[in-house]
This record gives sequence, C-alpha cells and structure tokens, in this order.
Amino acid sequence: MLGDHVVKSLTKGFPTITGIKWFNLSVLVITPALSLYGLLNVPILEKTVVCTSCYYIFSMLGITAGYHRLWSHRSYNASFPLQVILILAGASAVQGSCYWWARRHRSHHRHTDTDLDPYNSERGLLWTHIGWTIFDSNLKAGPADISDLRKDPLVQWQHRWYFVILSIFGYLLPMCIPGLLWGDWKGGFYFVGTLRMTACHHSTFCINSIAHYLGSTPYDDKHSPRDHLISAIVTMGEGYHNFHHQFPMDYRNAFRWYQYDPTKWFIAACHQLGLASHLRVFPSNEIEKGALTMKLKALKDVQDSLAWPVPPNQLPIVTWESFQEESKSRTLLLVSGFIHDTSLFLDNHPGGQALLTRNTGKDMTAAFFGGVYSHSHAAHNLLAMMRVGILAGGVEVPAEHVVPPSQRLIISSTECKDALKSDTTP
Repeated sequence: MLGDHVVKSLTKGFPTITGIKWFNLSVLVITPALSLYGLLNVPILEKTVVCTSCYYIFSMLGITAGYHRLWSHRSYNASFPLQVILILAGASAVQGSCYWWARRHRSHHRHTDTDLDPYNSERGLLWTHIGWTIFDSNLKAGPADISDLRKDPLVQWQHRWYFVILSIFGYLLPMCIPGLLWGDWKGGFYFVGTLRMTACHHSTFCINSIAHYLGSTPYDDKHSPRDHLISAIVTMGEGYHNFHHQFPMDYRNAFRWYQYDPTKWFIAACHQLGLASHLRVFPSNEIEKGALTMKLKALKDVQDSLAWPVPPNQLPIVTWESFQEESKSRTLLLVSGFIHDTSLFLDNHPGGQALLTRNTGKDMTAAFFGGVYSHSHAAHNLLAMMRVGILAGGVEVPAEHVVPPSQRLIISSTECKDALKSDTTP
C-alpha cells in the first residue's frame, strides 16, 4: 500500500517506540486544530492580528534569548527583571520548563548526531522535528552538566510551578488582552492563544529539524548543523546553526553584520539598556580560521578535480643528444631547463605553427619570457602541462620558473603523522 510505504519512509530512522507522550501529543494536535477552527469561523480583527504578532515575538524571545542563549549556553548575563520576563515568556510557548528544555539542549550539543542526542538528525526530519517530543523510545539523552540549573532559584521555581505558569501566560493572558481591551475574546483565544502557540512550536522545532538539513556548513562539516537564511527567518535568528554549534557560547547566531538575527539584536539592545551584561563572543580570529578552513576545503576539492603538470621529480633526465634526436620527429622546445612537447598544440598556437616548428630542439627560454613575447599566466600554465623531461646538465632553472602560476598557491593536506614526524626529526 502507498500509505504504508510513505509511513515507513518517514519513520525509517526512528528508534524502537515504547509508548506515546499523551500530554505532548494532545497539545500538538488540539492546538493547531483549534487554530484552524478559529481561522475558518472567527472574524479576524486588525488589532488582534497585531497582538498575535507581538505575543509571538514575546514567546519566541523567551525560547531563543531565554531558554536557549541565556540558560542553555550562558552566553550573556541577564538582570533579574529580564530573567523573569524571559522565563515567563518561555513558559508561554508551552515547550516544557526551562530546566527540562535546557537539560536536553545541552545533551544535544554534547552528543550531536549520536544516539545520546535527544533529537539526533541521523534519524530523519520527522523524528527531529516532532517525533522525539511525542514518542517514548528506548533512547536516553546523554549526560550533561546541569549543576548551575539545579542551583538557579528562578529556573527551579518555574519548573515547580510550570503548569500554573503556562496556563496563565500560554492561554489565559493571550485571551484576556484582546478580550479586555477591545472585546475580542474569541480572537484572543484562537489567534493570540492557539495560533500563536502553534507557530511558536513549529518555529522552534525547525531549529532541530531543517537547521540540520537545509543550508551550508561555512565553519565546519564534521556534524549536521547548517546555516540558512530561511531557517533564520522562521526561528528568530537561530538558523545560523553551523556557526552556533561551532561557537555555542557566543551570544550571536549570526556573525556577519548583514545576517538576520533578531534575537542577537534584542540581547544587544538589552545590553544598551543595562538589562544584560557580559555578552560573550568567540574570538573573531578563530571564527575566521574556521571559515577559511571550509573555503580551502572546497577549493581543494576543485583543485583535486583538475589535471596538473607532472612533478619535476617524476620527469626523466634527457641528454642533449637525445633531445636533439627526438626533436626531429616531434616539436620539442627547451624552456627553463624543461623539455616541452608542443606537437599537439601546433594548430592552436596564436603565433602560428611555424614559430614553433622552426625552433624545435632549441632553447626558447629568453623568447618565452619576453624576448619575443611576454606570455600570460595562462600560457605558463598550459606550457607546464607539456613537460616531458628535464635536460641533463642544462640551464639552471630559476625557482620562479619551476612552479607555474596556477600552483603557487597550491593547497596541500597535512596529516597528523607528518606533523609529528617533523616535530621529532633532529
């Protein structure tokens, strides 16, 4: 059956399921169902739309600036009033207590892409987006240090009273704001409440799912996290996930000034207002090293796909007599001590065949380097591909002539054993 095939495809990477988290499933099914009912049956007022958007931003900042960057990674210090606002905002998103959320997120960073990662990307988009939240399995989150969270009185207070707080800030307050201010109780419930909450859920879930699949790896490709503008837009700036996994203690997700990261801007604004301090940043020099490494790796792949001249140490040593004899049957030119076979290039030579054929068996170094024509870098690169030998006892080769322009910035791989050997060589 087609349906069975689709289900098997979507759940291919799932671990052994041992049960269902009914509360989570209820929230994630009933909430969007109520949202859809409201969209189809409840009048949409402009004031309520604005309120929905503002409350969405409030809830998301509770997750991104609060649960994530403050409590999970301690990337900045927040004043007590800001902590209170963020922990209430985080509860309004109805994604678990800060203590529960940060514990699993730290485990995710410590054990990325392994079975100890609660939302292991190797198990597929469906598992990372929503599966891990609604199914019990035989997997357990890996260990992570949460001693600071255990000692944090505000985090522990929210954890103890979580269901009361989420009822007030997740459901009651969103309904009361439009209801009391302009009489739109239904709009408050269906839009500011359930629709906003649905958007918060799936925006945050995208950090675990599409941010590990969509985009590029500009800082490191050892693990799955990726950077992409779309991911950043739907997650309030959390979509520069490759950067974040490399430099998790940095309060920024977007390192470049032009990248979209409203959470970074919010934290920076709080710093200017005296509500946040000790904004932690990874040294720019080390960030640029990571970026350079990945650029060089990409260039190395291009470099390895190209054909290059035969290395000098692999070319045969040819006597002057052999050179002269061979030049009678093919067009051989001597340039900087290297013997070049230009026979296949005769028809393509810009100066015509005669210029090459009448000089076969001769030293054309001076002519090639400006005596007749100062050849371009492309010409030097092409000539190097025609090397077939080195003249025995010939002209001493200037160092700058040995390496063609295309190889002067060659990218080489350094193995650990080679580095160790060089360190121990007397």
